[in-house]
Amino acid sequence: MNKVYKAHLLYTKEKDCFEVVENGYIAVGADGRVLGVSTHLPAEDAEVIDFGNRLLIPAMNDVHVHASQYRNQGIAMDLELLPWLQNYTFPEEMKYADLDYAERRYRRFIRDLWRFGTMRACVFATIHTESTRLLMRLFQEAGMGALVGKVAMNRNCPEGLSESVEDMAQGYESLIGDFSHDSHVRPIITPRFIPSCSPEMLRACGDLAAKYQLPVQSHLSENKDEIALVAQLEPESTCYGDAYNRYGLFGQTPTVMAHCVWTEGEELELMKKNGVMVAHCPTSNLNIASGLAPVRTFLDAGIPVGLGSDISGGHDLNIFRVMVYAIQVSKLCYQQNHDRKFLSLSEAFWIATKSAGSFFGRVGSFEPGYEFDALVINDSDLNHDDYSLLHRLERFIYLGDDRQIEHRFCCGKEVF
Repeated sequence: MNKVYKAHLLYTKEKDCFEVVENGYIAVGADGRVLGVSTHLPAEDAEVIDFGNRLLIPAMNDVHVHASQYRNQGIAMDLELLPWLQNYTFPEEMKYADLDYAERRYRRFIRDLWRFGTMRACVFATIHTESTRLLMRLFQEAGMGALVGKVAMNRNCPEGLSESVEDMAQGYESLIGDFSHDSHVRPIITPRFIPSCSPEMLRACGDLAAKYQLPVQSHLSENKDEIALVAQLEPESTCYGDAYNRYGLFGQTPTVMAHCVWTEGEELELMKKNGVMVAHCPTSNLNIASGLAPVRTFLDAGIPVGLGSDISGGHDLNIFRVMVYAIQVSKLCYQQNHDRKFLSLSEAFWIATKSAGSFFGRVGSFEPGYEFDALVINDSDLNHDDYSLLHRLERFIYLGDDRQIEHRFCCGKEVF
């Protein structure tokens, strides 16, 4: 049976403006997809749920997060990237060989994603096939969408986090077999980054992506030392992005690359040509001190952009707060170069919803045919009496938290 939800509807079809429907109705089909938005109750026979004076908005999407680093959130924020990996990140990830440990941590991680209104995520797990399988099953159990990556790495890492190319490929084949019929929880090919993968490992990742038409995620041009190391390891490549491209890992299937702080020139053009999405992680930009990603440059070039919490390089899993950081980082970029106009609220919201959601399918908007991923916001405790609906949303984004999120929907179903 179809359902109709009544509330104040706010969403973004385009990045430059909000769609605002006061006391609007949104009809959702039995398949969980939006049928339409109206100012009047649709005539069709449907169950009507009235949320009164609440805001109804698309749910959040996190296109770059390390589930296995969640325990390290807010730790070692005074280190740069490479020492941070060696001293904190790798030791924590080695613990995920223990399924009991993994389950405790992963359940907490998924619960907090839910708490903050993130219904879809691109997730890094670890090299461990069984704990990665567990994480995917926990997402299924929760009723949330996720692309989950068994991390591939076999060089420049501790022995406990290195595996052979054959074991990596067999692990992926196993996961692909288990989740081939699930459209919302699927594997994503995940070479950690070029420095941690041999050419044979990268080639095998590209072959898996092509064979099974799976998406790809990794890291790109975050840190200048990292870029210099890639140039040494892949001397035939003309830039960091080209190193991925040569192995079929740069847009040959849907691809999201995190950070892109120092992406420019040929790399920028290659991303545009291949339709590679940027996962902009503003809290990580600030914490790891790698630099500030030029988001305006990406938008102006027509490169797709989503937001990532980048736990635990980033310190906050709440994408609403990441949205605020994205606006603030863009203002720092504007101070350096006035040609780079800073992000508007509608642009940041669009990046977090419709733009990021496009990596998961038709997700992130209330347009017909989009999957109904939505949040119901009760902002009554934020003193909204004298504010417009847009100002109410802005105040929630800047001042609110999970306590104002009363209902969460993914794929048309409420997630409890």
